Amino acid sequence: MALSAYRHLLRATRVAFQGDHYLLHAARNQARTGFDNLKSLDADSEEALKGIEHAEGVASVLRHNIVQGKRVEGSDVIQLNLHKDIERGDNDTVKNPRAPGGKVKVGGL
Repeated sequence: MALSAYRHLLRATRVAFQGDHYLLHAARNQARTGFDNLKSLDADSEEALKGIEHAEGVASVLRHNIVQGKRVEGSDVIQLNLHKDIERGDNDTVKNPRAPGGKVKVGGL
């Protein structure tokens, strides 16, 4: 179970940070450190199960909610790295910034 969660987390880092070797390496080191800290626990302990659940949650957020962008050289355009797993909402608050909770400020990078 822990090995499966670890593999899911590593795959999610590969998808989320594709092309950004610095962040990919940092995220994988963080994942390894987190699992190393819990490896001495009994696999059925509550703390181990919470750690596995946390890893699966982080993998889900990385895969579905993290989008990286890169500024196109010589312009103010940012090219986003959207992939098939990115959660795409309807962005109603962006379409209507005066709606409750819809204050949107777009400005300098």
